[in-house]
Amino acid sequence: MSLAGDLVIVGGGLSGLCTAITAAREGLKVILVQDRPVLGGNSSSEVRLWVLGATSHMGNNNRWAREGGVIDEILVENMFRNKEGNPIIFDALLLDKVISEPNINLLLNTAIYELEKSADDMISSIKGFCSQNSTEYILKAPLFCDSSGDGILGFLAGAAFRMGAEAKEEFGEKFAPTKEYGELLGHSLYFYSKDTGKPVKFVPPEFALSDITKIPRFKSFNAKEHGCKLWWIEYGGRLDTVHDTEKIKWELWKVVYGVWNYIKNSGNFPEAETLTLEWVGMIPGKRESRRFEGDYMLRQQDLVEQKQHHDAVAFGGWSIDLHPADGVFSEKPGCNQWHGKGIYQIPYRSLYSKNIKNLFLTGRIISASHIAFASTRVMATGAHMGQAVGMAAKLAKQHNLLPRDILEKDYIVQLQKELLKKGQFIPGLRLNDEKDLATLAVIKTSSELILSEIPKSELARPLSTGTAQMIPLKKGKIPAFEIFVKTESRTELDVELRISSRQGNHTPDITLEKQRISIEPGKESIEINFESILDEDAYIFLVLNKNSAINLVYSEKRVTGVLSVFNHINEAVSNFGKQTPPEDIGVDEFEFWCPQRRPEGQNIAIKMEPGLMCFSANNLRNGVDRPTTQPNAWIADFQDNDPWISLEWEQVQDIKHIDLFFDTDFDHPMETVLMSHPESVMPFCVQDYEIYDDQNNLIFRESGNYRSVNLIELPERIHTKSLTIKLKNPSSEVPAALFAVRCYG
Repeated sequence: MSLAGDLVIVGGGLSGLCTAITAAREGLKVILVQDRPVLGGNSSSEVRLWVLGATSHMGNNNRWAREGGVIDEILVENMFRNKEGNPIIFDALLLDKVISEPNINLLLNTAIYELEKSADDMISSIKGFCSQNSTEYILKAPLFCDSSGDGILGFLAGAAFRMGAEAKEEFGEKFAPTKEYGELLGHSLYFYSKDTGKPVKFVPPEFALSDITKIPRFKSFNAKEHGCKLWWIEYGGRLDTVHDTEKIKWELWKVVYGVWNYIKNSGNFPEAETLTLEWVGMIPGKRESRRFEGDYMLRQQDLVEQKQHHDAVAFGGWSIDLHPADGVFSEKPGCNQWHGKGIYQIPYRSLYSKNIKNLFLTGRIISASHIAFASTRVMATGAHMGQAVGMAAKLAKQHNLLPRDILEKDYIVQLQKELLKKGQFIPGLRLNDEKDLATLAVIKTSSELILSEIPKSELARPLSTGTAQMIPLKKGKIPAFEIFVKTESRTELDVELRISSRQGNHTPDITLEKQRISIEPGKESIEINFESILDEDAYIFLVLNKNSAINLVYSEKRVTGVLSVFNHINEAVSNFGKQTPPEDIGVDEFEFWCPQRRPEGQNIAIKMEPGLMCFSANNLRNGVDRPTTQPNAWIADFQDNDPWISLEWEQVQDIKHIDLFFDTDFDHPMETVLMSHPESVMPFCVQDYEIYDDQNNLIFRESGNYRSVNLIELPERIHTKSLTIKLKNPSSEVPAALFAVRCYG
């Protein structure tokens, strides 16, 4: 069967899926080819790895760093439908997203095995075979995208690629591994257990690993952990991770069944008596195989130094996360993670092949060194890049371009603008959209929050770990602070004023001032005054160092862009409170100050004089749709029970589209499977609102919103000199907030 389209995408993982949805929504006819029965790749029910990216389980200093655009839409939707983390429901959600797009032709269970070229550097068609309907497909398009993980399309096309680690000397990467450590990351295979409430026996298969001591970390196994929390059940880094995949899978099956036999039958885990082995993966989750060469190859220095790229279209922020090649059989720790002080840009030049002219790249096969790949390989980052490729394909079709032409013929600014308009965050960039009618309007509001107090509650906790309140300040003098404490003995509190050394980061690595404050028994408040002057708008960290004799008073109020952070440990991402790397591996030493997950993570109760004036209506059109150096949001006053925003023009405007950008807490990683979350709707998100024209006619109403981006297409074009948006506060403890409003004819 022959099928033709504008873009053929090989690979139905999250990167290919986000590429397909983006391109389809922009009008391209897309053929999405997946060799498995479900979508999602490593996030699907076949593998069951949670989706993560720059947020890193909230275990690094990348604040408000969840990826935007289509992957954000998917994560927010999954949180609403599936906060319990059921992988089957996530499968259905992904299928739902794809088949809801009429411009996507989805081919499941279809493996690509051959292609034709119109020239040495141009793909003209590819062939695939579907095992379920015994059909061969011939797929034709002017543009192709490889998001297959192993890079099967690029490999068949003769695209330049690499496999294995580069030597330190090639790119000057100080963290490049030795051959002893290994040059490839292996595969992992997971299992789920279930408590039946009655005794269950287990007879292992003959192939199960019989000697559990062959696994150096065997004493780490327990009856409680399962799924991707056992990510370190890994193997294959010294084999060919493409052609030896079946061999690797069998070895992992031996390990999994041997581990379960140990848990059930060793006698060391009496609590496992009623547990049954509910599920074992049938295919392993792959980490690394081929990496393809584009016009630019990301390297360690790009990540650590956060280098700026004129063609930035996405970002990353996962740690540089290398694993020993021997995996579960290694004496070394299961991973070697080194974090950056902030997120880094990903350039467009890394997202297409340098020698196959009509081939885009996305997912873990992009143009990156082995070291840079150790960070860019994670799924949310790959999906974020996929949206950039999908939008680039739209421009390529619209202007009859090939992938490289978008850069060489000066369409990169247009690409960046189109991505920003759809909710894609690109660090360092602001949207400047001359077509947005909101930029011409006078904006009025019912109120603007002047934050002079985060009111105290009855909640108080011991200051048993370093604690800080992140406070967004305009440049100039630091306000005076008052915090609230309880103590039964005379003690001292060490206070620090910290900022980040780089604008846009949230790593408090510069201390401007220190104070030691004496506290007498019964004293309920402490005044803190600093002399420092801020040179630029930034978040400051009011740091209260550990003192368990002090109970610190917190607030129940939560505010967009205001956050408390803690110098605590998160071993899941190699966060032990402070990153202390070995000498000369090219990464930084610094402390981790991270938020706590709700229902914890309340703000410190605090008073400020003068109050913070950084939540004005001007933020609604400043071109940034999440907190960065400032909250970048309009927020209503705490006492405003009927908040509204009005856009007014001197002349009548013709309006067909209205875009609203809400706060769905970009600091929340929203892990997709295994973990359970306390909320299905983020507490900052405005759920109910109405829009009126200049005659007070209701033109749109939303009830029960939970999404970050509301792209409203009105049934008919309206003619009006004003728009009024009436919002309902999310709760009594959270005032209404909005990042952006945009209007188009």
